[in-house]
Amino acid sequence: MTEMQKSLAVFAGSTAPALAEEIATCLGTTLGNVKLEKFSNGEIYARYLESVRGADVFIVQSTSTQNVNEAIMELLIMADAAKRASARTVSAVVPCYGYARQDRKAAAREPITAKLVANLMTVAGITRVITIDLHQGQIQGFFDNPVDHLTALPIFADYFRKKGLDMERVCVVSPDVGRAKAAKKLSDMLGTDLAIMHKGRPEHNKAEITALIGNVDGKICIVNDDMIDTAGTLCAAVATLKEKGAEKVYVCASHPVFSGPAYERLEKSQIDEVVVCNTIHVPPERQTGKITVISVAPLLSRAIRNVYNNGSVAELFDPEFML
Repeated sequence: MTEMQKSLAVFAGSTAPALAEEIATCLGTTLGNVKLEKFSNGEIYARYLESVRGADVFIVQSTSTQNVNEAIMELLIMADAAKRASARTVSAVVPCYGYARQDRKAAAREPITAKLVANLMTVAGITRVITIDLHQGQIQGFFDNPVDHLTALPIFADYFRKKGLDMERVCVVSPDVGRAKAAKKLSDMLGTDLAIMHKGRPEHNKAEITALIGNVDGKICIVNDDMIDTAGTLCAAVATLKEKGAEKVYVCASHPVFSGPAYERLEKSQIDEVVVCNTIHVPPERQTGKITVISVAPLLSRAIRNVYNNGSVAELFDPEFML
């Protein structure tokens, strides 16, 4: 009896068609054919228009978008359809993981939505998750299945090296204590100084900068964060850095959520450039002026290829392999 041939099938959800297309191109394949529609009451319908029996299915879908609830539900439905069509494995390629900010009970009677979403994905039949820069690394532990937690830090480091900045004058800035470890990794990659800001939250979805640890006077600052939502806190942080004598301020963030007045705030801010990844789609008309988008498709395609070929993914998520 001959060994059964493995097959790779990549499908795009509705939130990341351009990124999925780029990933498929990097893999030397084409996107699979899937029908995604809605019933008149808004319920989501999905049907694969080609056989996925015995295939290793990879579904590309960012779930932290403007329609986060629909994005998550669509991913679950696509996974369920693939499982019921006898796919060998179902991997969710989730460049940006939705509901990640509620990863613990910070106050009484709060939910832990990051765990809830992990449970939903597991029940839907997802056997592996590939994601980039989770809000907190411990979210990996919410899954009993494998999670490949990639990082965009090396991509940012390479981008800023190519800008020709004077690294002796560059200072990587963490916008809060929780992001300090990631900022330290970026500063190690670039060989620069490190500064850490502290922020408090006087009310839900609002934050204010209360302290700055480190010297930024005369420095070229690179503020690193995992996401930019409304950009209110970020713009306040940049204003603080300018008050402390920073010469230039660049910002890099993996996930451009850009909700509410984010675009207008960034345009009016003292930021010199905002560098983000395409984990969430940024309209082309917004990719002008201060906003620069760099692609994570090569990173995700390498992860998919290594997973499919049973290769190591460690070098893609551990920056120590890249130093």
